[in-house]
Amino acid sequence: MTTHEAHRHGETQGHADHGPGGPDPEHGRTLRDDESVWDARYAELDRVWSGEPNHALTVEAATLTPARALDVGCGEGADAVWLATRGWTVTALDPSGVALARARAAAEASGVLVDWVHAGLTEADLPAGGFDLVSVFYPALDLETGPVERLAALVAPGGTLVFVHHADVDRERAIEHGFDPDLLLAPAGVAAGLGDGWDVVGPERRPRSISGGSGAHHHDDLVVRATRRP
Repeated sequence: MTTHEAHRHGETQGHADHGPGGPDPEHGRTLRDDESVWDARYAELDRVWSGEPNHALTVEAATLTPARALDVGCGEGADAVWLATRGWTVTALDPSGVALARARAAAEASGVLVDWVHAGLTEADLPAGGFDLVSVFYPALDLETGPVERLAALVAPGGTLVFVHHADVDRERAIEHGFDPDLLLAPAGVAAGLGDGWDVVGPERRPRSISGGSGAHHHDDLVVRATRRP
């Protein structure tokens, strides 16, 4: 897919702490956006991630007024549900139907409404400038798809893009798990790629707080917060 641990997330387009897909035997590339790959990944366990919102999201969102949010690669929905319980109008997307079924159940259990979109970032039908917060945690966004431009176009004037990935990714280990970090969007690429019209902070290295779930072995994040000027 697109959101959520190098995942969010191994990962796909943005899985909040998600895992990688398998290699494409024909092209030698990871099938990161293939629904069957992600469904199989999630089907391995009753729950893959911790069930708690990503710590960096709780820190960044605490300074923002709740409005319209997009969770890219929402996985099992912890971030999306957390935002919704705090008054955000949330759209959350993921390529895995298995993950989205769990996310819907989590939202129902919390008594909140989220607009769940079964798609990856590239093919999702989303409004340009439609979101005051675009949250992207531990994604596997292929550089060939122009992910910076796509993400930037979704942020409303005055809105915020929060992009977070793991620090110190071991490339050899990542390749063994089916993806090459050199082919994917990294925090430094976001910070360098937004250009004029943005106020960018980061990448900033921060300790990562997580209680369990896949990806708990990662201890530090790289956080980019970018505000689109009105």
